[in-house]
Amino acid sequence: MADDPVLFKAISDPTRRLILDELTERDGQTLFEICGRLSMKHGLGSSRQAISQHLAVLEEAGLVITRREGRYKFHHIDTRPLHSISERWPMTREEPRS
Repeated sequence: MADDPVLFKAISDPTRRLILDELTERDGQTLFEICGRLSMKHGLGSSRQAISQHLAVLEEAGLVITRREGRYKFHHIDTRPLHSISERWPMTREEPRS
């Protein structure tokens, strides 16, 4: 798993968050499919190279796992790094102060 700065850098970018949203909606997409969905649904005109670089950042952070099948590379979301951060600070509820 990636360390916190790498993870926070990965999720700080709105395009990378859109990629994660798309993988949440439909996991196991190729680069071509992700680019198409980003273009059609969000009007994002980024090049395949730019999206590939975003995917590399997400992969480095442990948020995307890739799987090769022949000449295709499929991208899968992995939310475990986000869970490890959210579990770091236990949720407590306090009464609001007056």
